Amino acid sequence: MARLPRYFVPGMPLHLIQRGNNRQVIFAGDEDFAFFRGCLLDASRREGLAIHTYVFMANHVHLLATPTSDTSAGRTLQSVGRRYVQHFNHRYGRTGTLWEGRYKSTVVDAESYLQACSRYIELNPVRAGMVVHPRDYRWSSYRAHADGECDDLVTDHPLYLSMGSDAAARQAAYRQLFHAGLEEAQIANIREATNKGWALGNDRFREQIEALANRRASPRKPGRPAREK
Repeated sequence: MARLPRYFVPGMPLHLIQRGNNRQVIFAGDEDFAFFRGCLLDASRREGLAIHTYVFMANHVHLLATPTSDTSAGRTLQSVGRRYVQHFNHRYGRTGTLWEGRYKSTVVDAESYLQACSRYIELNPVRAGMVVHPRDYRWSSYRAHADGECDDLVTDHPLYLSMGSDAAARQAAYRQLFHAGLEEAQIANIREATNKGWALGNDRFREQIEALANRRASPRKPGRPAREK
């Protein structure tokens, strides 16, 4: 099956996933997390990728970010990948590839899915059974959003800024979102869209993205195509 071309729609955030090859560990200690974070900060600023939400797990990375150009996401992850593989291979005396392949991505309907996608990302350590609360996991953006912790990797999305009239109100509103878990249907939609490259939104949003990006943004409907008369 041929790969679909990447999306780029100006102003639209992307959910990005980069995994270790065969889901192997890509972070073996805090020094690795910190080095990766520094690489990502440098590359994202240079390439124009505004990162809103992130989590670094042991064998994969999630980002919710808005690119400023059609090359922002790809060049950022390419730069980070090269630098980090050199660091990891040198530190652990290994050779060869570290990444699964090309990163996975989907364009996100911010109005209906930005908050759900942010929660999905920051709740990863909870779903994995690593922590009880997302605040307890060091390598994510949760504490920046919910507690106001300084995090120079995070660029607040306009919808986050609209959650309150000041920082304290925004943080309280954000914490409130986590009082209820994500619905299984939301989790399934986010996973399917990102893994298969579909737009993450309703049918109308997908139709808009297809028109703007000039490519399919949703799965074909089941059944054989209608026969021409």
